[in-house]
Amino acid sequence: MRLPPVFYHCFREPVPYKKALEFQEKVHRLQLLARKTSGNHRDFLFLLEHRPVYTFGRRQGDDPAAAEEALRLQQTGADCVHTLRGGQTTFHGPGQIIGYPLLDLGRTSPPMGIRDYICRMQKLLEAHLAEEHGIQHVPSEHTGVFLDEHTKVASIGVQVRHRLTSHGFALNVTPEPLAWFNQVVACGLTGVKAGCIADVVRSRGGAAIDSISGELPGLIQRFGRLYGRDMVELDASAEGDVEEAVRELMVESVKQGPWHREPVPTHPLDAMSRNAA
Repeated sequence: MRLPPVFYHCFREPVPYKKALEFQEKVHRLQLLARKTSGNHRDFLFLLEHRPVYTFGRRQGDDPAAAEEALRLQQTGADCVHTLRGGQTTFHGPGQIIGYPLLDLGRTSPPMGIRDYICRMQKLLEAHLAEEHGIQHVPSEHTGVFLDEHTKVASIGVQVRHRLTSHGFALNVTPEPLAWFNQVVACGLTGVKAGCIADVVRSRGGAAIDSISGELPGLIQRFGRLYGRDMVELDASAEGDVEEAVRELMVESVKQGPWHREPVPTHPLDAMSRNAA
């Protein structure tokens, strides 16, 4: 039996992280309700950038060190949010594609397992680098995509409840996120720094990449291929609870106004201690 399509939407303005969390929760509830009442629920892929934010994984919620770090990072001009995703501290912001697939893993027979779901996401990011830019990733024991042993270009952190997915992946496109990543030991990986597609392309004499927009069509097409789904653009102007939630998030994102383009300098001793770690 052919699976239904995945409806995708690309947000144009950077989205506040907390509002995106609320949005995902609302769509999750709508999917769960529709599945229980009619079985006519839809799957989605939302692509966006966030306003500068450091996020913490669910296991860091009671960690005093994480709380202390959040206080320091707020001084850089970024938001700090504790989440229910896996993983440790990381950064999201402009210049980085965030992908939030909200899928029902139970549509297939047998249902798609979480390991398979994450594996396909990993292959999606690796295929995008190779096919779009001729960039070959370096295999790593860690989840995510690496340009070399010490440079990470993409991260994965997902949550699955009632076979419905949330959270997803992050792919660094422009150099803008890199200075923010330098403020933390991202994902708890000491000795690993953040890299981006634009720097690799520029080092090879390629054209400058200063936004994520050129990456989106190919990423959407490859998502459909890797997950075996047709991709259909969501009509955000149409009637529907999800469409209304999309419009509300678009309005909220515009209302936020400008954001910090680079971290506000903190105490120099902080930087020295991080570099020594």
